Amino acid sequence: MAKPHPSSTLDWTAEDEYWRTNYRNRPYTGVSDYDFWEPAYRYGYESAQRYSNKTWDSVEADLRSGWDHYEHRRHTHTTWEQMKDAVRDAWDRIVGNK
Repeated sequence: MAKPHPSSTLDWTAEDEYWRTNYRNRPYTGVSDYDFWEPAYRYGYESAQRYSNKTWDSVEADLRSGWDHYEHRRHTHTTWEQMKDAVRDAWDRIVGNK
């Protein structure tokens, strides 16, 4: 299992600051602003902590089904397929895959 990223001990505010600064460098963001992507990053951050002893592949189906009901999801029109790369990015950062 990968070593947890040091940010995993920080709260969402610190992680939010990281993504706010770095989201434009990600290949999937296109022209969308940070507010569009923020719920996905937060979902990935929270999920990586909730499933800390699991792999992405073992929980992706649960995350997919949970996305439609995620409490911090602002844009109800977003689909898992649109957001999963951002969720995975945040997940990988927390579990130490980045």
